[in-house]
Amino acid sequence: MKKKVMVGLSGGVDSSVAIKVLLDQGYEVEAMFMRNWDSMLNNDILGNPDLNNSVCPQELDYQDAVTVALRLGVKIHKVEFIKEYWDNVFEYFLTEYKKGRTPNPDVLCNKYIKFDAFLKEAIKLGADYVAMGHYARICHQDGDVKLLRGLDRNKDQSYFLCQLSKKQLAKALFPIGDLLKKEVREIARKANLPVADKKDSTGICFIGERNFKEFLSNYLPSKEGEMITVDGVIMAKHYGLMYYTIGQRKGLGIGGSKDFSDDAWFVIGKDLEKNQLIIGQGFHNEILYSDECIVEDVNFLAEKTNRKLTAKFRYRQKDQEVSIEWITQTTVRVKYPKKVRAVTPGQICVFYDGEECLGGGFIDKIFMNGKKRKY
Repeated sequence: MKKKVMVGLSGGVDSSVAIKVLLDQGYEVEAMFMRNWDSMLNNDILGNPDLNNSVCPQELDYQDAVTVALRLGVKIHKVEFIKEYWDNVFEYFLTEYKKGRTPNPDVLCNKYIKFDAFLKEAIKLGADYVAMGHYARICHQDGDVKLLRGLDRNKDQSYFLCQLSKKQLAKALFPIGDLLKKEVREIARKANLPVADKKDSTGICFIGERNFKEFLSNYLPSKEGEMITVDGVIMAKHYGLMYYTIGQRKGLGIGGSKDFSDDAWFVIGKDLEKNQLIIGQGFHNEILYSDECIVEDVNFLAEKTNRKLTAKFRYRQKDQEVSIEWITQTTVRVKYPKKVRAVTPGQICVFYDGEECLGGGFIDKIFMNGKKRKY
């Protein structure tokens, strides 16, 4: 009997081509469109001007998904995981911002929505596997399953899958993981899919593109404060610590000053107690560098090891050589003696051994030369 696969069809080109590839491989395929955010219910119209139009972007995506499903001859289901998304992803998102951190909700969205709530619903509907349009690969070998980087290094999304368990991965397929983005679009064109040249979605997972400041202000009150140098010189005011991230250059609004050089200004820290944004000059400002960090809630997909690996401390960053020391079953000390710029609490540290993604966790504390960073 054919194995049945339920594909998360978002209305974009990647998930659409995932269906086409699976059909060509002989699977029985159905599609499921997830609605995980209710813009009107959550009262975020100011954060998304498009909601003033007669049809919101999410509905347009659903219409595209239906058109693709009809074109490819597959049944499409529509499900809502609004409560699951709020409880497991969005509340975490808000909590991290309250702490002055920079969260990555896409990682938890994969863990709790796409490969948990979605997987459970798919199994109810008789699916053997679930599939998404991620640029990643799965390797089944000797009864084990491994997560590998996507072949297209520019689009690789293994970083965002680092919190998936072996059990989740065993039920997952990534049909476009062996393809380049340009090949995906070419397949879509040859199949006459209406989304072949549709723009890739960006922004917060399932919430999409919107004015970030206005959107966040609907859920967290912002508090203005001082933008200050490490020497205590007040340079400007900030509009809420949550709107800034470590290493950021754009949007600081600092003009030239006779008391400082012409070097660019960057965010180098946050003082939550004093509500101050700490800034400094120079892309390579020494305060932005660290050589060690603590990573918590680590999901590790291989035998625990202290050998040298590589890691990414943020998406699209080049691999960094690291060694890890296990503190507890889920907490590690990560050392990178060559130093890395702008390692940021709240972000995700993901470990690799060559092509294999070994999992990852959440950056908690940052150190340099054995001392915890003040900011």
